[in-house]
Amino acid sequence: MRKTYLTLSLMTISLITLASASLAAGEHNADVDRTISFEAGDMWFDPENIQVTAGETVKFEISNTGNLEHEFVIGDKAAQEEHRIMMQEMSGGHGDAHGEHGGHDMAEGEHGGQMPSITIGPGETKILVWTAPSNVESLEYACNIPGHYESGMYGDINF
Repeated sequence: MRKTYLTLSLMTISLITLASASLAAGEHNADVDRTISFEAGDMWFDPENIQVTAGETVKFEISNTGNLEHEFVIGDKAAQEEHRIMMQEMSGGHGDAHGEHGGHDMAEGEHGGQMPSITIGPGETKILVWTAPSNVESLEYACNIPGHYESGMYGDINF
């Protein structure tokens, strides 16, 4: 009987962990309107900007073809800047304390809510599913690991 409870507990923990990982990667059960493939190289994104429609659900497939870890964060300029400052403070300005956002809270933009984000290691491809809000005219995607944004790792999302 004790072995059964232990097995059930382990299975429950495994399922919760799997579900949490899926939500963290932005993979939810939304109907996707289109897929946009991104390439994250060392200090650049391709494409450099995109056009979306309010309410559109986009599946981003981001492949890191570079040698460095990157992040892909969606938010308004003010929230991106706030997040960038937090990242610099966390790493002491050296870019060495990132690791899946290190458990820190993401800034909230003017459009409200947490900024959708994922961290992509070298050679990895990750997915982020996001629905464009209806109350903004533009947002940006960025990598806010210290020095990356300043080197050109950002782009505009136009509505």
